[in-house]
Amino acid sequence: MNLSIGIVGLPNVGKSTLFNALTKKGVLAANYPFATIDPSVGVVPVPDERLWKLSEFSKTKKTVPAIVEFVDIAGLVKGASEGEGLGNQFLSHIREVNAIAEVVRIFEDGNIIHVDGKIDPISDITVINLELILADLQTVTKRLGSVEKDVKRGDKVAVKEKEILEKIHGALLAERLASEIELSDEEKDIIKSLALLTLKPIMYVLNKKSGATNLDELKDARWEKLLDFFKEKNATYTIVDAGIEDELKDISGEEKLSFKNDLGATGDGIDELIKKAYDLLGLETFLTTGVEETRAWTIKKGSTAPIAGTAIHNDFKDKFIRAEVIPWDKLIEAGSHAAAREKGWIRTEGKEYIVKDGEVVEFRV
Repeated sequence: MNLSIGIVGLPNVGKSTLFNALTKKGVLAANYPFATIDPSVGVVPVPDERLWKLSEFSKTKKTVPAIVEFVDIAGLVKGASEGEGLGNQFLSHIREVNAIAEVVRIFEDGNIIHVDGKIDPISDITVINLELILADLQTVTKRLGSVEKDVKRGDKVAVKEKEILEKIHGALLAERLASEIELSDEEKDIIKSLALLTLKPIMYVLNKKSGATNLDELKDARWEKLLDFFKEKNATYTIVDAGIEDELKDISGEEKLSFKNDLGATGDGIDELIKKAYDLLGLETFLTTGVEETRAWTIKKGSTAPIAGTAIHNDFKDKFIRAEVIPWDKLIEAGSHAAAREKGWIRTEGKEYIVKDGEVVEFRV
């Protein structure tokens, strides 16, 4: 399953620095607008201690984590929907990803230029989201014009599409994201080919800086306003110090935590960001383990066993007979597959079974 998240934001908010930290891959991160012209892509493993514990349990030769693809997209500016700052090119890159990680600067530092000359997270979010809205407004307006001839012919699908487009058009005119209106899976499927930017799930990444003045520490009116916005929109957000994460990207474990403490940073923002990104897309993992390989497989939450099996091979859906299932920790507790079977902890499930996150599954086809 190809999963990609576009890292977007205004110039100089820390997008490329965050990308470097995420992917351990160096890209140009300069202190001026448009340092990133072509998108850079990095494949990032989803942190999952269950996978490594199972790998150790099975003494496996090869361990394969679930992955998320991050795309570093150059900075958007006001007017991007009209082509400002290479906007059209950048918007087309956003159109190709599954979700958006919107980087918002929450630190004050006079040595790092802000495109608007001030630190105001809500203003930054408004600028970016409005550009996405305006770009979609162009797309929807154009499609409404072209679908009209099919509506006049009495095409039922076209009539339905027009109804959906008009609903979205009204939301966009009101400067609301298309994701804020209620659409069924069927309705989303009908307009899927438009790849609307504002239908994509958004996660806000709040970039702070150790040693600087950070709004989450000041807790001033700007911070309270930001939290109110997230609460009102039921938005996903996470706080990251991209600079420190980038500095320590080649260090792991206890040593990394020690350095972070010395630098005044806490927590593991990168791991939390990756996990939240994975969750943002409505995904989970099931696991397979053995001597040859231990692997995390990505599936949509709520997948039945035959559908989950297609993560391994498409044939598993049609050839599915049954699935043998056990929670990962119960397998380790048992000590072996044989012992788990003797205890009755390995269950046999059929076609209607919904696979749960963290289960070890063996398919019979």
